[in-house]
Amino acid sequence: MVLGRIFSPSLIKIGLESEDKDETFEEMVDLFVSRYPDAEREGILSVIRDRESKLSTGIKTGIALPHAQNVPVPQGEYGVIGISKEGIDYDALDGKPVHAVFMILTSSEDYSMHLRILKRLAFLLENPEFYLSLMEQKDPEGVYKTICKFEDLLTTSV
Repeated sequence: MVLGRIFSPSLIKIGLESEDKDETFEEMVDLFVSRYPDAEREGILSVIRDRESKLSTGIKTGIALPHAQNVPVPQGEYGVIGISKEGIDYDALDGKPVHAVFMILTSSEDYSMHLRILKRLAFLLENPEFYLSLMEQKDPEGVYKTICKFEDLLTTSV
């Protein structure tokens, strides 16, 4: 299980307070740093913003997938999820507000694992039932269980 390993309930926030993309990055990185105090907040923000400046990661209606490699975080791959019921002005490719943000942070330049995470998440995001189920969740544990459930379904169907 790839996504079940990088995401955890402690790195999921329902009820993002941010109204725009940059505030969202700060809010989600602050959540990450609260769990990993040795991580470099400003360095993480710099890498995420640099990646985002190349092309918006608001990739699908209601969904954004900011991601970066070689981020100053503890060794490994991490995922942070933010859910906004109100929606975030994200400069998404479709121009619509974003409600679910999946931030992927990878410490190394190992493209294979980074791409594997993005690919697995892309498969889940293609399933409209996943997004609907995700938005129905009331707490981080429910979001985490939804990810694990749909990843298990994906694994058994391949």
